[in-house]
Amino acid sequence: MLSALILLPLIGAAIICVLPEKIAPQASRSVALLVTIVAFILSLVLASQFNTTDIKQQFQEFLPWIDALGLNYHLGVDGLSLPLLVLNTMLTAIAVYSTDVNISRSRFYYALLLLLNAGVTGAFLAQDLLLFFLFYELELIPLYLLIAIWGGEKRGYAATKFLIYTAFSGILILASFLGMVWLSDAPSFALATLNSQTLPLVTQVWLLLGLLIGFGIKMPLVPFHTWLPDAHVEASTPISVLLAGVLLKLGTYGLLRFGMNLLPDAWSYLAPGLAIWAVVSVLYGSSCAIAQRDMKKMVAYSSVGHMGYILLAAAAATPLSILGAVLQMLSHGLISALLFLLVGVVYKKAGSRDLDVIHGLLNPERGMPVIGSLMVLGVMASAGIPGMFGFITEFILFRGSFPIFPLETLLCMIGTGLTAVYFLILTNRAFFGRLSPQVENLPRVYWSDRVPAIILAVLIVIFGIQPGWLMRWTEPTTSAMVHPQSVVANIHVSVE
Repeated sequence: MLSALILLPLIGAAIICVLPEKIAPQASRSVALLVTIVAFILSLVLASQFNTTDIKQQFQEFLPWIDALGLNYHLGVDGLSLPLLVLNTMLTAIAVYSTDVNISRSRFYYALLLLLNAGVTGAFLAQDLLLFFLFYELELIPLYLLIAIWGGEKRGYAATKFLIYTAFSGILILASFLGMVWLSDAPSFALATLNSQTLPLVTQVWLLLGLLIGFGIKMPLVPFHTWLPDAHVEASTPISVLLAGVLLKLGTYGLLRFGMNLLPDAWSYLAPGLAIWAVVSVLYGSSCAIAQRDMKKMVAYSSVGHMGYILLAAAAATPLSILGAVLQMLSHGLISALLFLLVGVVYKKAGSRDLDVIHGLLNPERGMPVIGSLMVLGVMASAGIPGMFGFITEFILFRGSFPIFPLETLLCMIGTGLTAVYFLILTNRAFFGRLSPQVENLPRVYWSDRVPAIILAVLIVIFGIQPGWLMRWTEPTTSAMVHPQSVVANIHVSVE
């Protein structure tokens, strides 16, 4: 079943590429939508059969590949990767549905979307370090082309910047993976057999620094974040949904899976510095968001701040904080996807994202009352208002981090207040007040534009009220990931 989730979009992409030109635009969309919906259903079937009490990798598939390199085709899923897998398949289906039906070069576009989906799915399922790296790099080229071809006016600059940053990220990650295997004399790159704890602390620290910078670029964390606002502003709405909702999670997933899990001594040693780094990312990202006038760039900078929360939780490395980190990945994926969808509708209908230009869109007669209402719900969820998914994830995250890093946790909590500030600015200027003359004659917003956002909004409310439906998948795995010494190792390792 795991291989099917990877092969299905690849087969769909191949079918789309050979479609006749006359039927390509509509047929490509139909095939891509069918493939992504089937993949989403398969992921739900996988989740329904998942044993929530088993902390080991489940549904494993193993096939020897290149013995000389110690590389094997080894897949598996656990409580850390399963929720992200379902999120990926769902948001890809939403991205396909939200794409303009008249998009140019439709066969190439939808084939790249499916190839991107296959790469991300493979990365979440890979149980071999080299296999993970191959899938990690596989998603690079499709995303670059999706921005460079179908992006905005400065798409070439944004796509090239993304390519350079991500390529450098891959080099650092590969170097750290090679170091972990070669220096520990591991027989292969298999995740289950790799034991880097035998390495000296100094060696572990250098290897972990490579992973921190590599995955820190992908998340992204300050100061490696500068590619993200440019990429979001120039990317089309469906690509922004995938970029914020799924692709950033490859960085957070990598830090937890390979950084904290494989190099626990070095992780404990660097944890105080990581907590400070988290504070800087949260406060800087939130401050930059306040200064923006482009709605899309404001939402993009909000991601920088919210990724800092996950780094704080990972640095604390308590069972509750790691659980909060995983839930934060999911809540941010849903909320950011919702916000980018809504901003996309505003831009499509109003022709602008400038907060100095558009006002009064909540007007019930000539504005976008449903879109405005969904936007209010989305920003409330992002700011951590009780009853929303964002609140419970941040509460669990901060509660788990506070015993280890009380000051850093309090400083990061300021970020939730700043989130309310910049999103209040966004909603107040864009949706309240009198309708500005520039957007008086808005085209009609159809239900087809609203449906994806409504689905995400419903999920945000449901999981905000009943987060236990997700926690039961994840909690046993996250508890097992935390090493017993991680709570106190900050002191012991520093003294040594």
